[in-house]
Order: sequence, then C-alpha cells, then structure tokens
Amino acid sequence: MPATPRPDTSVDTPADAPAEGAGGRARRGPGDVPAAPGGRPALVGRRVFSSPIQRRVAYAVVFEALAIVFTTLILAALGNPAGSSAVVGVVSSVVALLWNMLFNTMFEWWERRSGHTGRPLWVRLVHTFLFEAGLVVVLVPAVALILQVGLWEAFLYELALIIFFLIYNAVYAWCFDRVFGLPDSAQ
Repeated sequence: MPATPRPDTSVDTPADAPAEGAGGRARRGPGDVPAAPGGRPALVGRRVFSSPIQRRVAYAVVFEALAIVFTTLILAALGNPAGSSAVVGVVSSVVALLWNMLFNTMFEWWERRSGHTGRPLWVRLVHTFLFEAGLVVVLVPAVALILQVGLWEAFLYELALIIFFLIYNAVYAWCFDRVFGLPDSAQ
C-alpha cells in the first residue's frame, strides 16, 4: 500500500473513520471514547492509554498502592504490629503486582481467543477467583514467615485478606473500566 498522510487510514478512508486492524477490528486512536461496562462511554471521555501494556501498568500500580494501605490496616486491626503488617503489605503487593501483570496478560489472551466480550459478571468472577487462588499459593508461606506465625494462622490471615480483596478486586476492576473504558480485548 502506498504511503498516506495518516498511517492508520487509506486514501479512500475518511480521516475520522476507524481503520481496520488485524482480524477486522477497528484500531483505536487517542481521541476516541472507549466503551465502559454496560456499553456506556468511559467517564474520562477519551482514550487515555495508547497500548494495553500502559493500561495494565496503570491498573496494577494504582491497585497495589491501595492494597498496601488496606493490607496494613487490616492486619494491624487483627492485632499484628503495624511495622510487620506494612512489610506484609509491601511483600504481598510486589508479588501481586508481578502476578497481576502475568495473569492479566494471560486472561486478555484468553478473552481474545474465546471471543468473550463486554466482561459479564461471570467472567469478572472467574477472573477474580483465579487471580486470588494464584496469590494464596505464594503468600501464605510469606505471611507465616514475616509475622512469625504458623501456616494455619497465616492462612486465616490470608483468608481475611482474600475475602476483602475478592470484593475490592471486583469493585476496583469495575471502577477502573468505568473510568477508563474496557480494554480492547473486551470490546
């Protein structure tokens, strides 16, 4: 194809029409308004992230910054020293951040391959439960070590955190999607 003034359009395509990408999907530009849950436009009113990686990084960093605060407060409220609770919060967030990046990449790959769009409630629930199950495998021994407690007690602490984070994860994901729009894989 010969060079055109805008690389995302052909000579016959109007400048404001979305260009077709691989697989017939329209490529999205920085000025369009992504769809949020329920088909409404995103609250920000424009595309903020120019790539899925930027979106994942912003999603994970904000999520984990809040998670450190919540973990520290919850563990301290359960009678643990604030310093140790903060260490658990930071360690948990670093592990969760790495897992988040890997898990969401795999999940969005599955979304594209399976053809599921719009992220209905059942998909959000599966996403949340699988994400948390992966975390518990690593975090129970880490919590036991940091708080100097047995595996059972660490599991109970993690259970309390899991219950909180199951709700937090679903609410946060919905809010993030409502503000910034669904990722392209879910539209």
